[in-house]
Amino acid sequence: MPALLDPTSELLPAQREALPRPPSLSDKRVALLDISKPRGDVFLDHLEAKLGDIGVDARRYSKPTFTRVAPVDLKHKIASECDIVIEALAD
Repeated sequence: MPALLDPTSELLPAQREALPRPPSLSDKRVALLDISKPRGDVFLDHLEAKLGDIGVDARRYSKPTFTRVAPVDLKHKIASECDIVIEALAD
């Protein structure tokens, strides 16, 4: 199983196991989270189109800024509306 790395500046990063991947995306709602780095939206535009081509319900969300963690209300909104999250990082 690949390691899950935490990009924060923790001195002792938390050990986390990756969650199992779903066998299929059918009947799943996918959150596409733009962290507001330059060109992340370009990547998500392409990904949203590809997911749409195969009938996946993809929903877009954005953090106000990449310099801070996502606000709690945004995390709750995504968790209540979606099954899977894809986060876009770009520059």
